[in-house]
Amino acid sequence: MKFTEEKITVWFLRIALSAGFLSAVADRFGLWGAAHSAWGNWDKFLQYTAALLPGFPAPLVAVAGAVATAFELLFGIALLFNFKTRVVAQGSGILLILFALAMAFSRSIKAPLDFSVFSAAAAAFALAGFMKRPA
Repeated sequence: MKFTEEKITVWFLRIALSAGFLSAVADRFGLWGAAHSAWGNWDKFLQYTAALLPGFPAPLVAVAGAVATAFELLFGIALLFNFKTRVVAQGSGILLILFALAMAFSRSIKAPLDFSVFSAAAAAFALAGFMKRPA
């Protein structure tokens, strides 16, 4: 197998996006430990989700948090194992854009910029673009 610059780029995009999704999911369930967590548990994650979705009723916030977490877990695993990569990358980009917009409208445009959410979305869409090319 010849390692070209494009293959290395695709591999790195897949692994970086996968690691980001899986790390965030692990954090929500306290798997990183208090010293390394943004949320550390599900309840704190839902509080953050509620802050990003002002005006949403609590039951819908819980549903939105669960759906986002399910997609992040699914996308993280699929990217790790190179399964349906083009479709998963497109879905990842859409999910990340939605997250960035929620951050921008509920906080400020600075929040998704500081956390590189737009950059991650661009990486996901770039990965999808690479997957359209013939091998």
